[in-house]
Amino acid sequence: NEALKYGLAPNVSDAHMINGRPGLAKNCSSDQEGYKLSVKNGKTCLLRLVNAALNEELFFKVAGHLFTAVEVDAVYVKPFKIDTIVIAPGQTTNVLLTASKSTGKYLVTASPFMDSPIAVDNVTATATVHYSGTLSSSPTILTLPPPQNATSVATNFTNSLRSLNSKKYPALVPTTIDHHLFFTVGLGLNPCPTCKAGNGSRVVASINNVTFVMPKIALLPAHYFNISGVFTPDFPKNPPHVFNYSGGSVTNMATETGTRLYKLPCNATVQLVLQDTGIIAPENHPIHLHGYNFFEVGRGLGNFNPKKDPNNFNLVDPVERNTIGVPSGGWVVIRFRADNPGVWFMHCHLEVHTTWG
Repeated sequence: NEALKYGLAPNVSDAHMINGRPGLAKNCSSDQEGYKLSVKNGKTCLLRLVNAALNEELFFKVAGHLFTAVEVDAVYVKPFKIDTIVIAPGQTTNVLLTASKSTGKYLVTASPFMDSPIAVDNVTATATVHYSGTLSSSPTILTLPPPQNATSVATNFTNSLRSLNSKKYPALVPTTIDHHLFFTVGLGLNPCPTCKAGNGSRVVASINNVTFVMPKIALLPAHYFNISGVFTPDFPKNPPHVFNYSGGSVTNMATETGTRLYKLPCNATVQLVLQDTGIIAPENHPIHLHGYNFFEVGRGLGNFNPKKDPNNFNLVDPVERNTIGVPSGGWVVIRFRADNPGVWFMHCHLEVHTTWG
């Protein structure tokens, strides 16, 4: 409420948690042990990981162990081994953890990933993998979480994700496209005379320079019953202004406000370029599309080049998911078939950006 009143970001959280327990975090002295995962030597566990944080992408690792990643967002991926995964708010990842040690306690860490100059909760949540037969007094084998700005660690995981694309689980990537969309994702500043803390301005979020206004009447019944004045079907398919999206500053950071929708015919195929902007600051945006899975066919840094970048698209076995991280100062391209009729939100899964529109 304070953030909305003053037009600024809310305070960062005090700690991260693993299954509701912060572990070794400072000022949480009553819970130094944290969550304990009991395992037996030689057995393999399936860990279902969910980032239920509001505003931070998280690294996750276990001291002395490798994961075998097998699923993201409820879709199988080609299995691969890795020591650190990155998971954005709203994303899920399933990994296999083989208890390959004889005995011992091994530290588990969940720590933030942020490669932009933006304040985050930099407290690492901890837990332990506890082998059966290990004495409670045994020392915990430690590991260091990646640096907060470890882009290469995050990219290593993201670039390893591939769909199974098997006979039983095919990757049905659209190859002919009916609608080519280009959405810029970022922040802006709008006038707010009562926002004294923000020097008369309010920070807002926008897609294609449109800051979403929550309607008083739900969008689906407004469409179904043809109720006028609730929304307009004129959301821009391209940015209203062309500029150096990922680079230099702009003089006008104001956005338009409205409840604007983009209409798609049923069964239309869609290619959507999601481009981060450097307005205020570049940032990784985990974009979630309700009602659909989609395929990530390409990603890169800087501004998307429509002539060169499509030459490197993966149309064979791209990862399929429902929430995708648009890289800080970069872009990602997704494809899907609009075969689920309805009115569907697409939004950044950082809670502060959803709140800001």
